[in-house]
Amino acid sequence: MESPLLQYLFRLGDDSLILGHRLSEWCSRAPMLEEDLALANMALDHIGRAKMLLEYAASFEAMGHSADDLAFGRDERHYYNLLITEVPNGDFAVTMVRMFIFSAFDVLRLEELSTSHDEMLAGIAQKGVKESRYHRRHAADWIWRLGKGTDESRRRVQRALHTIWPFTDEMFDMDDTERVLIEEGIGCDLHTLREIWKKDVSEVISNAGLTLPEDGYMHRGGRNGVHTEALGHIISEMNYGYELMLS
Repeated sequence: MESPLLQYLFRLGDDSLILGHRLSEWCSRAPMLEEDLALANMALDHIGRAKMLLEYAASFEAMGHSADDLAFGRDERHYYNLLITEVPNGDFAVTMVRMFIFSAFDVLRLEELSTSHDEMLAGIAQKGVKESRYHRRHAADWIWRLGKGTDESRRRVQRALHTIWPFTDEMFDMDDTERVLIEEGIGCDLHTLREIWKKDVSEVISNAGLTLPEDGYMHRGGRNGVHTEALGHIISEMNYGYELMLS
């Protein structure tokens, strides 16, 4: 049975690994060259963070696995990323809304983890929070542009909000893994972050002339290895490339 810290490292690492893969799918497909580079760099930020977290997990696990083994050698039920990170990119509006909503949460989470009693985790968080602040700001700027742009851009970004919103509650779910690590001064209390996140998101959405969706049915399961169909396709692509490298 995995220790709480090892499980936590998988969760954090998988969030970045899967979102980084999603963002990398925009390479050569973004609406302009500058945005192509920005999305590629954000993908690299997340994949780099995943590498550090999974390297730490591999050393903690002490079973001879490398970060690559842990990234590409698991089956679908042993990935623990939030479902929001695996949602298909959709159009540009969906990607920016997902990036903003997740990054607004990620900044708060990493700020808390940067003071973790676990020095390795704190160091990773301190580096990551700088990157996530940029991701949040970049995506927020795009939401404002799309919301204040044409009727078509406003319609698309509003539709994107309704697509992504049902995946937001899961970000703040907590179980015994988090509770144990909070008691040890390692993890962060996600419940304390929710209202701060909601206020930040609401202000950006309102300033863009958009409407925040009402809460309804919310998707859950990622933290327990229960995923959408989309994750299977991502893992197949990642594992195929890894197997080619090993052959």
